[in-house]
Amino acid sequence: MRFLLDPEQRAFAASLDAMLTAADTPGTAREWGRGEHARGRALWARLAGAGVFALAVPQAYEGLGPRPVDLAVAFVELGRHAVPGPLVETATAAALLREPGPAKRLLPALASGASMATVAYEGASEEEAFALDGDAADVRLSVTPAGLRLAPGYDGVRPSLDPARRLARLTAGGELLAVGPPAPEALLTARLATAAQALGVGLALLERTVAYVGRRTQFGVPVGSFQAVKHRLADTRIALEFARPLVLGAAVTMDPADVAAAKASACEAAYGAARAALQAHGAIGYTAEYDLSLWLTKARALRTAWGTPDECRAALLAARARPVSR
Repeated sequence: MRFLLDPEQRAFAASLDAMLTAADTPGTAREWGRGEHARGRALWARLAGAGVFALAVPQAYEGLGPRPVDLAVAFVELGRHAVPGPLVETATAAALLREPGPAKRLLPALASGASMATVAYEGASEEEAFALDGDAADVRLSVTPAGLRLAPGYDGVRPSLDPARRLARLTAGGELLAVGPPAPEALLTARLATAAQALGVGLALLERTVAYVGRRTQFGVPVGSFQAVKHRLADTRIALEFARPLVLGAAVTMDPADVAAAKASACEAAYGAARAALQAHGAIGYTAEYDLSLWLTKARALRTAWGTPDECRAALLAARARPVSR
């Protein structure tokens, strides 16, 4: 099957690219990492105005979706520009809020950008027990053994490898919004959005690295003319281009195995792009003041968010091992 974005989807991606290019997202991400949310919230409102968050919210609650393919297209651009905030978590919240009462009360504000959401899983791994940007989110959802709760607050902020990803442990208790395990679509949405965001991060790293090795000289010639550098960047490009159809294909099917494969492939490709970028940039790549660091740390953080590569591969193998019903 040959999968191509239609003209409307390509125009949507181009409009987001133009908006975010003009928005100085590196500066916004650095402020967000310091706990200064004013510029980030202003950018969030502009993204909401473009319909980004409405793509995850059902039409019954003033959204446009769910439209997974368009959501993936948007998240690639969000990753390319290192946009901060609980982006994946807000989309995931739309899948978690299935009961009519809480959905009618909370989802319209998420679709319009008036509020942002974060999610934590109690009893999960140490990383998943913390909620991303719990200090900035207006809707804090906690997935507990008893069901879905609206957490009343958070206890402190913990730094992460990516300075723009601030973690918080949510306060126990709160209003019970739904009983029982979360909707399977929630994890699929989280993994798909993370995969698309990681793909965008990897593409940005590759683009910046190619430009840099074309400018940086050694022995009187551009570093990019060295065969070893060419091969490393070519391998990076191939990995990202192989990940792209997996991400878009998973958005079409929303099959758990396809989404797991896309998540593992895109995040590993982005992580490989980060390693290649760091090697090609040399010493300057290690400095936090250099904008490249915003994408380097994000690639590492997204690699394990919402399922490590090993967990996603295990999910894929388990799905493929199941007998096909006839």
